[in-house]
Amino acid sequence: MRILTINNKKDEKILRQPTKKIDFKTFPKKELRELIVKLRLVMKKANGVGLSANQIGESLSVFVARLGEKFYVIINPEVIKKSKEVVIFEEGCLSVPGYFGMVERPEKITIVGFDQKGKKIKIKAWGVLARVFQHEIDHLNGIIFIDKAKNLREQKTYERTKIYGIKK
Repeated sequence: MRILTINNKKDEKILRQPTKKIDFKTFPKKELRELIVKLRLVMKKANGVGLSANQIGESLSVFVARLGEKFYVIINPEVIKKSKEVVIFEEGCLSVPGYFGMVERPEKITIVGFDQKGKKIKIKAWGVLARVFQHEIDHLNGIIFIDKAKNLREQKTYERTKIYGIKK
């Protein structure tokens, strides 16, 4: 299983297409469980903090994220509320290897969606978690962080900050 990147035109076309909502009445539960396991493994192996299904070639509205020891699975996510306060912070992306840029995003958001069992969830997020959720929801809508980034730059060796809770 590999992560699609914008370095490949075929991959980029997939990454730029909005994903399809999952219908819990018809979508096979086993397939959903397998997809979530795959997403989690690929994200962990790549040392990422979030991964959307379309980044591994599945055009479905689901993403996984982790911050420190907390793991999230969010299906059919939607941002229903955004703060007026915005924060500019550096972002990178597993689908845009080696590039980083400053992205402005709301500091706080409220999202709704479903957990892996189909139970409706509502999460209020702020700080880094809000940023990760917004980045992944953008992916599900066919938007890549470089579409919003200012001061995009290439960096061959990038140290992940402790902010993301990633251990080397």
